[in-house]
Amino acid sequence: MNMFRSISKAHIFGGCVFLLVLLGVIFYSGYPVPSYSFCVPCDNKRETEDEISEVVHCPEKDPWSMGDLKMQPGLKYDQPSTQKGRTDVNAVTNWNAPLVWEGTFDPVVIDDIYKRMDPRVAVVVLAVGKYTRFLKGFLETAEKYFLVDFRVTYYIFTDNKQDVPEIELAKGRKITVLDVPSANRWQDVVLSRMKWATIAIDKQIRNEADYLFMMDVDSVFRNRFGAESLSRLSAVLHRGYYKTERIGFPYERRAESKAYIPADEGDYYYTAAVWGGHLEEMYKLVKYCYNQSEEDAKNKIEAVWQEESHLNKYLLYNKPTKVLSPEYLFSDYDQIPADVKVVRISQLVKNYAEVRPNGGN
Repeated sequence: MNMFRSISKAHIFGGCVFLLVLLGVIFYSGYPVPSYSFCVPCDNKRETEDEISEVVHCPEKDPWSMGDLKMQPGLKYDQPSTQKGRTDVNAVTNWNAPLVWEGTFDPVVIDDIYKRMDPRVAVVVLAVGKYTRFLKGFLETAEKYFLVDFRVTYYIFTDNKQDVPEIELAKGRKITVLDVPSANRWQDVVLSRMKWATIAIDKQIRNEADYLFMMDVDSVFRNRFGAESLSRLSAVLHRGYYKTERIGFPYERRAESKAYIPADEGDYYYTAAVWGGHLEEMYKLVKYCYNQSEEDAKNKIEAVWQEESHLNKYLLYNKPTKVLSPEYLFSDYDQIPADVKVVRISQLVKNYAEVRPNGGN
């Protein structure tokens, strides 16, 4: 203790100065200092000590993610305004995610940004039984309006491969047909989509896509459906309930079901006919819906709207990063309201009793 008491403040100060001078000599004399990388190098070689430290990206190993929002020079478009925009609808959720309507984005700008990232987009549709009749219209209109000039693969799950039509596809776009068994109930058809999507992602799609959309085949594209729809997880407002109080949402209200949502909870009611996102986020969601429906089946209960009920339960507690307005799925059954300026996809009028395996019941 006496020794420590004898050390003066001057000694301490002098020691600190000496250490700073010594460190400065080391750094400025060219003495080699080990470098570090923020990810494992793309090959198996170790970095040498004289290599420059930098962030190493390994695109062949890392999962695809959205890059910087870069745009090519010279692109012509209207200047965005900070004062003007849609005033008849809400364009942002209460968790600050975009709520996308016509007039809330510039298609030239956003398509250009995403095309530079060159994502691979998967579209999964289920066409079993008599629903194969809708494939031609779906595919032909998708080629005209859906993510034009992007790389797209249509994954068609069907029990009738011979009924898949030959469609002229643009460069970078293709069709992959996957066999699935037939079903005796339309409810089983709906629920099986999650099962087959989960399996197909595991076995194949994960290696071939960066984004994935789930879509109903009994629909046609009527207008542009572009890169404004892309995000980590994008959900579409159901056309029938986007102006409804949450107490009126057709959520699963039976506590026995895994899809149960209490009456005093809920943001929006989302359709299961169109939704999409990053491949791995979609995988988590489709697998969740599949597992939850399987748990319900074990307990001898089926959610009121099958996969859509489980989808809404998931999205209530795992908020989508982008919400798409009813423009992104309307219906030929319904009159178009004034706030829907453009219909991008529309569900076709059909005789459910004729096309569904159990007569629509």
